[in-house]
Amino acid sequence: MLSQQQIAFYRENGYLVLEGHLTAGQLAPVRDALARLVAGAQGLAASDDVYDLEDSHRPDAPRVRRIKLPHRVDPAFDALMRSDAILGPVRDLVGPSLRLHTSKLNLKSAGYGAAVEWHQDWAFYPHSNDDILAVGVMLDDVGPENGPLLVLPGSHRGPILDHHADGRFCGAVDPAASGLDLADAVALTGPAGSISLHHVRLVHGSDLNRSARDRALLLYEITAADAWPIQGSLSQFGDLESYDSKLLCGEPTICPRMANVPVRLPKPGPEKGGSIYENQKGAGTRHFGIVEGTGKTTADAD
Repeated sequence: MLSQQQIAFYRENGYLVLEGHLTAGQLAPVRDALARLVAGAQGLAASDDVYDLEDSHRPDAPRVRRIKLPHRVDPAFDALMRSDAILGPVRDLVGPSLRLHTSKLNLKSAGYGAAVEWHQDWAFYPHSNDDILAVGVMLDDVGPENGPLLVLPGSHRGPILDHHADGRFCGAVDPAASGLDLADAVALTGPAGSISLHHVRLVHGSDLNRSARDRALLLYEITAADAWPIQGSLSQFGDLESYDSKLLCGEPTICPRMANVPVRLPKPGPEKGGSIYENQKGAGTRHFGIVEGTGKTTADAD
């Protein structure tokens, strides 16, 4: 159970880190599952329904950027997601009835793991209220040098920023044009087994992993059960039975809770669909630099 001080910190800053939250026994099954999945990328020529591959991937030298929907791919990820270790802190912050929005596993491997430009998750999938957060499970030790999640404290209480470039949604903001003071950014670090929680409207991103250490981050994006999707990517669940099947705990409802929250739809969408990595290539301005000697932005680097 979270303390009142921790809850107040989250409300004020939009994030919280619980260091060493998972035991070695809780962490081992998901790390083993990740190792199996990375080995399974051997021989793949292109991204598919499970694997989002780095631009520098080769079939004989696999480089995995993301595992899509890991809770559907291996039961270890589903079991952890449904455990009190994950749902307990979320209930303390969001409420007793929770629904899964999506899951993903971002690898950010040593030496080449791709950057993610500054953005707000809310820009991708606005809902009827913003009692929504992402739980990040650190599968590796995360320090300032291996591409930690960077957040701007308090930005979840501000506006929804423009995530468009050339008239199309690109899933990234221009920090200068948006008036962001990146000097305020905080790196969310901790030993393997730590978890972070960040609000759906919090501005965040992460740099290229230039270190010799991997930084795998397992993400569960969870909503209050009465937060219903308005429109946007990953928000179409089909019929009510399918939608209610994503309930993680508590009771379903057909009465959306409406809140006075800012909404900017992710329309028109990018010319080419795909993951956030692909969408952000359409951004006019890239914050996370140039890889030395390549002339390519960090997300495009070999």
